This record gives sequence, C-alpha cells and structure tokens, in this order.
Amino acid sequence: MSSKLAKLSLSLVLFSQIIFGQWNKGEGNGYYKLAASSLVADEHYTSAKEKDPNITRGNFIISAYGEYGLTDKFDLVAYLPLLSRVYQNKQISGTTGAVIQEGESVNSIGDIDLGVRYGIFKNDQLALSATLKLGLPTGKKNGGTDGSLQTGDGEFNQLIQLDLGIPFKIGNQNSYAKVYSGFNNRTNGFSDEFHFGGEIGTKIQDKLFVAAKFSNVRSFNNGDNNSTGQGIFANNVEFTNLGGELAYYISKSFGVMVNYTAILSGKITYAAPTYTGGLFLDFQ
Repeated sequence: MSSKLAKLSLSLVLFSQIIFGQWNKGEGNGYYKLAASSLVADEHYTSAKEKDPNITRGNFIISAYGEYGLTDKFDLVAYLPLLSRVYQNKQISGTTGAVIQEGESVNSIGDIDLGVRYGIFKNDQLALSATLKLGLPTGKKNGGTDGSLQTGDGEFNQLIQLDLGIPFKIGNQNSYAKVYSGFNNRTNGFSDEFHFGGEIGTKIQDKLFVAAKFSNVRSFNNGDNNSTGQGIFANNVEFTNLGGELAYYISKSFGVMVNYTAILSGKITYAAPTYTGGLFLDFQ
C-alpha cells in the first residue's frame, strides 16, 4: 500500500507555499524565498478516504521560490526544490524489539515548476490574472528498495489557472481576499486534476503579514489505472488543505516566515501537517 499512499508532502508543500498570486509584481519588482519544509506521517488516507496506519515516512524539502515582474503585465514564477529528502524509518517489533524492516532514504532535486502570469485586469476594486505553470520531471521517479521513495513522478504536467483578488478594509486595516481555480493536465497516464482554493490576509503596520490559505485538489479519474505512481506522486490523489502563514519584515524588503498547513481530508495521501520556515526578499 505504501506505493499508493505516498503522494506525500510535495503537493502539500507546493500548495502551502505556491499559490500563484493574482496581483502582478510590476516591472523590475520581485519576491524571492528560501525555505525548508517538513512532513512526517505514521498514518494515511486510503482510496476510500479512511485513515490507516503506516510505517513512519517523511519528506524534507529545501526550496527556492521566486516571482519577477518582467513587465507591468507579465511575471515570471519559479519553484526549485533544491533538495528533496524522502525517507522511511525502520520498523521495530513491539514484542521482541527486533528490526522488521530497515529504514532508508533518497536525496535528490525535486520536480521543478516554472510559470508565467499575465495580468488581465486590475483596478482599485479587483484584479484578475491567468497563470500557466509547467511541472518539469526533474526529480527521481524510482528510489528505495521497492521504488516507492521518489522525489518526482516522471511526468510533464501543465496547469492553467485563473486568480481573482479583491482588496478591502477592516476598520483602517488594509486587507485582501483572493480565489483561484485551475485545470492541471498530467501526462504518462496520470489523471488530470481540478485545483481550487483561496486566501485572505493583511499586513499590520508594514511589519507583520498574516494570512489564512485554503487549497483543494480533485482528480478527474481519467488516467491509466496502471499508472499508480510509487513515490511522492500517486495517481488520483485528492486533498483539502487549510493553513496559516506569518511573515515578519525585519527591514523594508527582508524578512522571515513560517507556515503551518493541515490536511482536512484526503485520498491516497498522508494524514499529517506540513511545517515550513524560511527567509524572503520582497522588492516593490
């Protein structure tokens, strides 16, 4: 069962960190982040969306993320998992204390995401943009003794997404809300996916950024049944995530951030939260 349930933290981490925004950066402006994320799980959601125990598995990712305003209308976006460590703890008998199964791990670069965002419309009331994101199969698709420890799925996918954002005030506090939806075309027999979610946040006294984020992935179940996946990506994975993020600006452009993302429900995925911390540069 481990090969099917191991759509681990890359999806969780990606959606906790990378919800491509609807506001364009503006020519020459940018946002850059170096972060580390961790997920450790001893239970998973089955294909029937029930929880079952499993050998403790985890994923640790060091990643770089960037947005750069090429023009006032076009942004370039990139996510680079510089190190993806997928591991499994050894299994010890509770009766005899003997090692039933040895632990093992795989370390490599993960699957890279490259994207471009186009600002369709923007005024003081709302902003609408479209994003094309390409998922490159740069990770390791077979790892460990049974091939289930992977840092990539070996398929090239394309996500087309629309984002709508609305600025608003609570008292004198400037805030925002945004929603998005997208279609992810997956190749090599993997099912296509429908993505949707939203975010609400505010920046307090130009120092503390606070946001709550929601994300959801649903499978079309239209892939090849033989394409089950064996590592971080399994076929027909579904999940609903809810997270919170805090970012503190040490200076005008430099700061630190933390993110906690919980999985509320899922299918063929681990039932555990993702923890993220990092440093960022925000030029605007």
